[in-house]
Amino acid sequence: MPKDLRTFLNDLPPEQLKVVDKPVSPDFEVTAIVDRMEKDPAYPGFPAVLFRDVGGSDIPLLINLHGTYERLARSVDADVHSMVEQYARREGSGIPPTLVDNAPVQEIVLTGDDIDVRRLPMIIHQEMDAGRYITSAVTLCRDPSSRKINAGIFRHQYQEPDQVGIQVNPAHHTAYVMRELREQGKPMEVALVIGHHPALLMGAVSKLEGIGGELDVVGGLLGEPLEMVRCKTVDLEVPARAEIVIEGVIDTDPEATRVEGPFGEYPRFYTRVGPQPYVKITAITMRRRPIYVDVFNAHTEHSMLGGLPRMGSIYRRVKEAVPSVVGVNLPLSGMARSHLYISMRKRVEGEPKLAACAALAVDPLLKHVFIVDDDVDIFDEVATLWCLATRFQGDRDLTIMPNFLGGQLNPVTYGYRREEKGPMETKLIFDCTKPAAPEKFPQSCRVPADVVARMSPRDYLLDVTLPLVPSSD
Repeated sequence: MPKDLRTFLNDLPPEQLKVVDKPVSPDFEVTAIVDRMEKDPAYPGFPAVLFRDVGGSDIPLLINLHGTYERLARSVDADVHSMVEQYARREGSGIPPTLVDNAPVQEIVLTGDDIDVRRLPMIIHQEMDAGRYITSAVTLCRDPSSRKINAGIFRHQYQEPDQVGIQVNPAHHTAYVMRELREQGKPMEVALVIGHHPALLMGAVSKLEGIGGELDVVGGLLGEPLEMVRCKTVDLEVPARAEIVIEGVIDTDPEATRVEGPFGEYPRFYTRVGPQPYVKITAITMRRRPIYVDVFNAHTEHSMLGGLPRMGSIYRRVKEAVPSVVGVNLPLSGMARSHLYISMRKRVEGEPKLAACAALAVDPLLKHVFIVDDDVDIFDEVATLWCLATRFQGDRDLTIMPNFLGGQLNPVTYGYRREEKGPMETKLIFDCTKPAAPEKFPQSCRVPADVVARMSPRDYLLDVTLPLVPSSD
């Protein structure tokens, strides 16, 4: 059977998925439960949760499926330490999608007066969010120049039964498509795809060369072609085994906007409130018994979901430029967006900055890049920042680069006039590597590796028997 959301759920260990049968409100109660679970030792592994009754909707809601690197690694047949290299390999070995005639996602087709997006169990996530949002939709559009389909993930605020908002970072390829169509005076057809194998969401945020190609990446991640079907009302194809698809049209006229936001974004702040384009819905298609997938915004799932695909893309493309790079990590301390840790086998001075610049060109959301030697585990943040303390001097090893296009949703980005809000930020490169040979640097301390390997604590440690010291009586 082709891979999709249901095949992935069926393969999850039971402890990785919980079910809620009790009715819950769509206003904060779903996210409140998940928020409390994260630090509760009763729920190890921070499982995904399927809510069967959200606000009386007959469509169940699945949240936190992408909330751990362990589950994302599972989706590409890897573990956490091998997932970046595996993702990069599969991303670079894309498999083109294939077109089919019949699709589960079109078992139900709603058009005209039957369109009502309120049928979906949309929820309010964070306390100051402007309303109900669709957070997991992969937005597909067609590039007018190449005719390729481009994919990305954006936020969609409920506005009317047949209308949802859309907010696109100007650095994303979808924004380039929108600007070109605006210059041509043409509308933009889109399809919002909800619910599929995690490979679809991750592939949609891969950082690729040029516009389009994400669906080939999805095939590479799946290890098989992604089955596609033609839409009912727009000139696009969508994943045939998705759960729900919203077809629609965006009026690209700069005046065709509606106030959108606030909404909790990846920096975990409320930013970018104002006029934005919107999607006028032309059809909703779905399975007979669909599952509505939600991503918990401004929370761990939001960070994790964007983290692995970005790491895979950065690793693949930076290693092409600087082959001595051996690993990358986007730590949760930077929301898996702003901080990048790179490890490399440095051979000549200047290599670290070259690798950092290559990474900054791949992903504009990167803000601070730390480069360390390959003797450091970059998934160990204490070890990585130890290099900042012991192998780095600010006057020599810090590079400051202002006025870069960056993450517009970060509250500290600025515009042409520095005191104004805008999409630019200052990038920093921290070269935390040791000097290249023949320069000398002190040897770091460690217990002999061969002794550590053979001395298993399980063979020696016993539980304490109280009292430790017998009473003198």
